[in-house]
Amino acid sequence: NNGTFFFFFFFFFSLTREKKIKFLFLSFPFSTLIYLYTTKKKEEKMTWVDRLNDSVAHSRVGKYFQLENSGHRKERKGTKFSTELRAGLTIFFAMAYIISVNASIISESGGPCVCNSTPEDPVCDLNAEYMDCIYEVKLDMIMATSICAMISSVLIGLCANLPIGMAPGMGLNAYFTYTIVGYHGSGSVPYGTALSAVFMEGVIFFILTIFGIRQWLARIIPMSIKIAMGCGIGLYLCFIGLQSSAGIGLVRLDYSTLVTLGGCPAGALDENGKCLWGHMTSPTLYMGLLGLMLMSLLLMFRVRGAILIAIVIIAITSWPRNSPITYFPHTPGGDNMFDYFKKVVTVHKLKHVLGQMDFNFSTKEVWIALITFVYVDILDTTGTMYSMARYGGFTDKAGDFEHSTRAFLADAACVTIGSCFGSSSCTAFVESGAGITEGGRTGITAITVAFGFFVSIFFSPIFASFPPWATGPALILVGSMMTSSVRNINWDYPGDAIPSFITMAVMPFTYSIAYGIIGGIFAYIIINGIVLIIDKASRGRIHPDYSQREDWWTAAFSRSFAPLWIRFLVSKAKGREFDWKQDEIDDDDDSEHYPTQSNSPTVVTDITETPSTTELGVIRNEKH
Repeated sequence: NNGTFFFFFFFFFSLTREKKIKFLFLSFPFSTLIYLYTTKKKEEKMTWVDRLNDSVAHSRVGKYFQLENSGHRKERKGTKFSTELRAGLTIFFAMAYIISVNASIISESGGPCVCNSTPEDPVCDLNAEYMDCIYEVKLDMIMATSICAMISSVLIGLCANLPIGMAPGMGLNAYFTYTIVGYHGSGSVPYGTALSAVFMEGVIFFILTIFGIRQWLARIIPMSIKIAMGCGIGLYLCFIGLQSSAGIGLVRLDYSTLVTLGGCPAGALDENGKCLWGHMTSPTLYMGLLGLMLMSLLLMFRVRGAILIAIVIIAITSWPRNSPITYFPHTPGGDNMFDYFKKVVTVHKLKHVLGQMDFNFSTKEVWIALITFVYVDILDTTGTMYSMARYGGFTDKAGDFEHSTRAFLADAACVTIGSCFGSSSCTAFVESGAGITEGGRTGITAITVAFGFFVSIFFSPIFASFPPWATGPALILVGSMMTSSVRNINWDYPGDAIPSFITMAVMPFTYSIAYGIIGGIFAYIIINGIVLIIDKASRGRIHPDYSQREDWWTAAFSRSFAPLWIRFLVSKAKGREFDWKQDEIDDDDDSEHYPTQSNSPTVVTDITETPSTTELGVIRNEKH
């Protein structure tokens, strides 16, 4: 402090003077006065925010969440209560779009509504009673999405002390709706059975986490395939955002080329949704394009919550009834939607989606869906958590992070919670990187995110009235962000490049995430496996150019991946004493702060405007 500085200044100054004792004697009162003066000024400058931070830090809450000056053995440097609150709000505004987007996508599955199809209307698009039921499902899903996000974020914050927001994940909800259940229930698996598959996914996650297998499984997949999965899902989401059912309507059906340019008004469509005339004349199409441009501009200027701001602006513009872009046309369906919209504040009762699970696993399609949910979500959530933990600076040398077992157990609980409320699995959001950039480092950030979703529960009529041309641009923009990580694929080595491209291309063209992943993994094994066999059979005489090849596998094996109870059993089997507390300390001693760079995979979108995080959970290699 200033007093110490001036004391040493006077002390050394006195040594250069003739009357050393006199100057040395005077240094004490001068330095003391300066110390008291600066301390008083410092106390005067302390605001109520500083006092709040100090009070929370010295409380049990501060010690539990490892805030700075809390006295915790591993307090996280630079953490303050006010900073955690700001970081949590940043994450909420970055990921709040999921409330309306997830409701729109899941409701496209039809939920438990029964479609009495006819040859003229195979998916009940023209059935007014069925469409009213779909609208009720959408209202339910708006409430359910907020509840799931609230509970999941609280769990991850309290149990794992991580600054991560949780909610039903993009990509997995699209796979749930359009591949498993199908548009308006046209798929091979009923809605209730698909929910039971999601529930069992959570149970499997719990078992894998207990035995420490989940961390290991996420690391044995080649990194190029992990990155390509995110890119492929980005293209897949973009394709959905370009369509009319959950997007802006730029792409429409064509009988010869499968898809073609759309953008025609509702009166210009045939019974199957093909544009007969009026291409690019729909006013709602241009509202969607305007929303996309607005999002892009806000992101360029690094405006927090850019996507949410654009969605709200386009939605509000679409609410007046006497405009060509209204979301409430003067029809019976439009009247019902407008009557609900006028309530503004209400607590919607879940009528259709709560507890709809049907544990009927008699068909192979259900098992395929379950397996796909498991391995896609493992890469999704595990990769996101590793990325955010590494970005926040609390990973160890083996790539593990503090409280990883608790985090994965909380994630398993979040998956089952999503199925109970009629949604696809909840997952970690890479939008959490925005909050970490704001300084979030503890679970208080996640709990603040949960509070934001709690408030949104009471405004469900507002969130239910977001039209698809308002939320569709978010899918397009999110898709573009996810595909940007394609530059991290090793394109110089065909053994990485070809399987990665197959993974990305198959997803949108088959309208299936699962087929893309399966195709990429099989291509990787076949191409690199044959090369390896030839190399071994010829004893190294015949081999390709390996100069551009990177590591085939990304696994890092360390005892820190094994849960403590397994280490205890191993120690007992070997006749050794096991110190639970000391073993945890040994693991913590491996922790170190890495630069803001990560190779962890995830398939969750990132809509943040932060300079150091990308949408795929891969932290850019930048110097800070």
